[in-house]
Amino acid sequence: MQDLRAELAESLDEAEWDWLAPHAERESLILVDSGLNLLDVGVAIANDNVSYVQRWIDEALIYKPSPSQVAVWSHDLTKRFQALIVQPFVLIQEMGEVRS
Repeated sequence: MQDLRAELAESLDEAEWDWLAPHAERESLILVDSGLNLLDVGVAIANDNVSYVQRWIDEALIYKPSPSQVAVWSHDLTKRFQALIVQPFVLIQEMGEVRS
């Protein structure tokens, strides 16, 4: 599991909406609540940890972006996200007020 986490950590990156939009069109984009650690979510999905993932879905902490969110992001060319690819999904978190 540690190797997987390290591998995912290497692929964690910033992304602009232009790069993410095609994934939204294919419905493979998953928005992760800012209260969750993006790497933790990626590891849970990659390991098929159904109990964690289902709880996050039930609590609306991970979900597919709504059409209205996608529309807002499409018009804000400065919007940045943290992105993590966990096939077949692209996990994203909005970047904004909190600076890392």
